Amino acid sequence: QVQLVESGGGLVQPGGSLRLSCAASGSIFSRDAMGWYRRAPGKERELVAHITSGGSTNYADSVKGRFTISRDNAKNTVYLQMNSLKPEDTAIYYCKMVTAGQNTYWGQGTQVTVSS
Repeated sequence: QVQLVESGGGLVQPGGSLRLSCAASGSIFSRDAMGWYRRAPGKERELVAHITSGGSTNYADSVKGRFTISRDNAKNTVYLQMNSLKPEDTAIYYCKMVTAGQNTYWGQGTQVTVSS
């Protein structure tokens, strides 16, 4: 049974930083592609960042240069370092796993609020 548990969300002032974590269990993590998505109020869920099993990354244009996705296969965890946060980054952030067998799993989400 694959489980993804996000943590690290919260309230931060504009210009601040947060680091999200997503701990995975129940899969061969090193073979899985991982991603962070977000859903802002009244908007569709969108891709924020993605990292392949080999470590290649890609980002939404809106977060390039501010966010960094990384993974620690020894800890079965993927991270999203978010710097220079803006009010428009306010959303629920979700972790997504796509296994080598092309099965997809989602975490429960963690709220990020950027406000003064």
